[in-house]
Amino acid sequence: MTRGGGGTELSDSTLDHLRRVMDFPDLSGTRYELRHELDRGGMGVVYAARDRELERDVALKVLATAVADAEAAERLRREAQIIAGLEHPGIVPVHDVGALPDGRVFYAMKLVGGQRLDVFVRAGPPLAEQLRVFLRVCEPVAFAHAHGVIHRDLKPENVMVGPFGEVLVMDWGVAKRLTETKAGDERLASTPERTASAAPTSTGPVSHGTAHGTILGTPAWMAPEQARGEVDRLDARADVYALGAILYFLLTGRAPRGEDVAEAATTRVPRPLEAICAKALAADPGGRYANAAELAGDVALFLEGAAVSAFPEGPWRKALRFASRHRAPLMLVAAYIIMRVFMLLFFRV
Repeated sequence: MTRGGGGTELSDSTLDHLRRVMDFPDLSGTRYELRHELDRGGMGVVYAARDRELERDVALKVLATAVADAEAAERLRREAQIIAGLEHPGIVPVHDVGALPDGRVFYAMKLVGGQRLDVFVRAGPPLAEQLRVFLRVCEPVAFAHAHGVIHRDLKPENVMVGPFGEVLVMDWGVAKRLTETKAGDERLASTPERTASAAPTSTGPVSHGTAHGTILGTPAWMAPEQARGEVDRLDARADVYALGAILYFLLTGRAPRGEDVAEAATTRVPRPLEAICAKALAADPGGRYANAAELAGDVALFLEGAAVSAFPEGPWRKALRFASRHRAPLMLVAAYIIMRVFMLLFFRV
């Protein structure tokens, strides 16, 4: 509680509201009309706004006043450029980029509805449905990998599941072009940033230096080499690890931790799916899938009832899988054989 002028006491919540209102961007001279704040992170604040020219609702990401400097502006512009270069239905499109009257950089993007992946799974959808959503997560990440971009902060809070089944990968604020140098990557590292669509959590992205380089990402979902700050070693396999961690979360309800990352935490996980998860979460990048497309391919094969590359099968398991995939025709054949045997025995008697 703080005492204001004239002896009026202001609550902490009131003071916080006043600070936020004072930080509201001045959109005069732009085509946008401010609606309300959606979320904020260390570097930027996301607002709902109205595009008056195109008569549609958008989301505006604006630099926070506390970090409105040249490096932060460069990073936000870079983020907008990376997203704009990845035109995929699973990546939120960028509509515009510019500067406010006070010089702060902003960009406008599609206003996304729906719920975060971690909220979506609380309803307990069937495993097959969760895996189909997971494949939709892999698609834009695989697209980014094909275009030389890694996300570096994949986690359930950065995935939105829309009301009509659309799945979008959000918050590319720490994404990296694989052609960027280590020095350039460190220059663009700044205050930690949260996803624009997620509520504040205690497991948000971090940014700090090591003897190797700058760590960018969220600890619970990071590949080991990323957590060690080995910037020069990062490639698509770092995202594969994070996708494996998301798959692990879908299977177990928690993020992988410590020595149990390659172990199934529940007996309901089929062994081929457990093997897929373990391969994606391999501590050595060389033991993982090469990219998101390879990981998605194995998950798709599992859903089809086919053999997966991560799980070598013996003759008995192959027979069981074949029987499972072709249960109906095999039952008809078995019924026919039983009927024929019965008829032969009956007429012989």
